[in-house]
Amino acid sequence: MARSPRRAHHSHDPRRPRRSNDDRRRLSQNFLTDPATARRVVRIARPAPDSTVVEVGPGDGALTRFLVREAGRVIAYEIDPTLAARLTERYRERAPDVRIVRGDFTRARPPRSPFSVVGNIPYSRTADIVRWCLNAPGLTSATFITQWEYARKRTGAYGRWSLLTVLTWPEWSWSLEGRIGRERFRPVPRVDAGVLVLRRREEPLLPREDLREYRRLVEIGFGGVGGSLSASLRRAYPARRVAAALREAGVDPSAPVGLVAPDRWVALVRSLTGTGRGGPRTVVGAAGSHRYDDRHPRARPDRPRRERF
Repeated sequence: MARSPRRAHHSHDPRRPRRSNDDRRRLSQNFLTDPATARRVVRIARPAPDSTVVEVGPGDGALTRFLVREAGRVIAYEIDPTLAARLTERYRERAPDVRIVRGDFTRARPPRSPFSVVGNIPYSRTADIVRWCLNAPGLTSATFITQWEYARKRTGAYGRWSLLTVLTWPEWSWSLEGRIGRERFRPVPRVDAGVLVLRRREEPLLPREDLREYRRLVEIGFGGVGGSLSASLRRAYPARRVAAALREAGVDPSAPVGLVAPDRWVALVRSLTGTGRGGPRTVVGAAGSHRYDDRHPRARPDRPRRERF
């Protein structure tokens, strides 16, 4: 019978004090104890035999044990010195293909070659970790076990869309791939978890020279002036042009900004900039580089659904 990673690899050394649940909660550590769930998360991440995977917060190694079987190279960042030392010893013979780094993932430099990120991430650090990933040039995908509410909010499961999701949509897809019951973690957290997947699109949904204008309009739209998307966009474009673009994109002029799906935003910007129609273009500056940030007010969520793994 399969044993959980925690039971399989924990033998208490009487010279080393036991780690209490309070210590783990202080570090936002909730260890996944179900091997079947860990295996499924790694399958969702789809690491290739020649790929590089950066793991965030491996903890006891529940995901690590499956990642090292699938990926060509695994770099795991663990901030807890005791856990980092334990994992280093466990995978010593797998070096340099498996590297355990004691440190804060968000302070690390991204690999120069393409890579993916996988992790059962601390709920309290989710925003920082997601921000790091969105701004890492070589990142191809990120698969996170994170708080259920956060995962739903970012994927429009409430019927509302967050600023960060809309802002990044031309370059990134966001999907919710399942729910994990809180009872599968130790210590047991107060809420369930979700599997959130970000994947970089091979080509943006808009021409690269239009991405800056897209982001500018999204930020204007979420500015909240007048209570509707139409009212907000009239700050940047003539009223008639906005009305025509909304009709062409299939967006209700009175719709609150949070209810406008990301694909409708893309259609709206295409209409406003003339992309793909050979018409006049209104583009502010070049695409350039952009640092994504999610530190903005968000729409209030509805009650969650009940789908699970």
